[in-house]
Amino acid sequence: MRQKGASDSKRAQQFGKLSRMISAQVKVAKGDRNAVLVRQAIEKARSADMPLDTIERAISKATEQKDLETIAYEAYGPGGAGLIIEALTENRNKAAQEIRHILSKNGFALAGIGSVMWAFQKIENELTPTMTVPLSEADTSILMKLVEELEANEEVQEVITNAE
Repeated sequence: MRQKGASDSKRAQQFGKLSRMISAQVKVAKGDRNAVLVRQAIEKARSADMPLDTIERAISKATEQKDLETIAYEAYGPGGAGLIIEALTENRNKAAQEIRHILSKNGFALAGIGSVMWAFQKIENELTPTMTVPLSEADTSILMKLVEELEANEEVQEVITNAE
């Protein structure tokens, strides 16, 4: 029962993020379900075994919901590794505060705009590192803990790093 509760919790968290992503893409496409980004978001949800009624609810919510905003926060992690934290939120200030709190709790802070983005390039709507930073085992474990905490936040969609 305890194991099922833990797996259900992770699954619910993942479904929440996917629902927000679908809603945001439907808003951008102005309700067009056949738009490429909407179909990609739905396929991603289906590959995560998200039920169709949950997907339909996310699509219908998109027409009622406030505007969701995609924001990329930049930070430096352990060993100088760059972090790009992509968030999807309706309240930019709340998301920034939550991310700042998680970073400061782990001894890090948000970086200035463009201070980390230079180490990444955008290829087909995906950020990939142009250069990587080698990390020690201790720094790698700290980075993994930090990434897990950030991804546990409801509004954080993805954390991208240039660590090896």
